[in-house]
Amino acid sequence: MNSKHIDLLDFSELPSAVYFRYADFNAHEFAAPHRHPWGTLEYAAHGVLHMDVGGSRFMSPPQYAVWVPPQVEHSFYSHQPVNYRAVCLDRQVCAGLPAQACTLAISDILKAILKDFAARDVKIPEQESDRRLAQVLVDQLQQAPVHECYLPYASSPGLLAILDALQAEPGSNQPLAHWAAQVHVSERTLARQFVRELGMSFGEWRQRLRYLAAIELLETARSVQEIAFDLGYSSGSAFIAMFARQAGCTPEQYRRSHLEGRKV
Repeated sequence: MNSKHIDLLDFSELPSAVYFRYADFNAHEFAAPHRHPWGTLEYAAHGVLHMDVGGSRFMSPPQYAVWVPPQVEHSFYSHQPVNYRAVCLDRQVCAGLPAQACTLAISDILKAILKDFAARDVKIPEQESDRRLAQVLVDQLQQAPVHECYLPYASSPGLLAILDALQAEPGSNQPLAHWAAQVHVSERTLARQFVRELGMSFGEWRQRLRYLAAIELLETARSVQEIAFDLGYSSGSAFIAMFARQAGCTPEQYRRSHLEGRKV
C-alpha cells in the first residue's frame, strides 16, 4: 500500500493574520511530523481526522476540530478520503485560544463560514465582508467548548491493549466482562478505570469508535445495512439511530452531502 506525502505550507510566516487552507485528501495520504510558528485549527468537513499532536493521538469527526498551538509538533494520516479544512492563526490571534492541543466543538456558524470560504476558495480574507466573517470565526473559536479528545486513549498498558483490540475490530460485541478477564481485573474495576482514565464509560467509548468507523466505511461502496453488520449492530435501524444521534443526520444523508460537497 503506497502512501502519498502531503505538501506543507512553505511560509516562514503567514501572509495574513488568519489564513485558510482547503484540500481533498485521498486514502493513505500523510504529513510527516512538523511544527510551525502559527496555530492551526485542523478540521474534516467529511471523513475522520487522524492526527498525532505532541505525542498524543487525536481522532476527530466533522462536529469537532483539532486545535494545534504554535510550535507544537504534529502529523496527519488519512485512512479514508478526507475533505480537509485548516484555519491558520498568527501568534497574536492565538492568544485567546488554548495553550495545549485539544479538540474544539465546531458550531453551525463556524461550519457555515468554513463552507462558504471553501466554496469561494478564500485563502486570505481581503474583502471587508470576508474580514468581518473571519473575525466572527475567531470569536467563535475563542468561545468553542474544549474537549480533551473525542476518542481519548489510555496510558496504562492493560487498558491500552483493550482499546487497541477494539479499534482493530470495532464490530466486536464482547461485553466488558470479557475484556476484564483479558487483563485479570474485575468488571467493576475495569468500568471504573474507563471512567477515570478516559472520562467516559466503556459503552460510550465503543459507540464513539463505531461512529468514527462508520464515517470511514461510508466512503466505501458498502451499503448502510452491510456497515451496520460490520460494526456489530443486529439491525440497520439501530445503527442508523446511533449515527443520527452523533451526526444529526442519517448515514445516507451524510454520504449524499459528501458527494455534493466534495471539491473538484
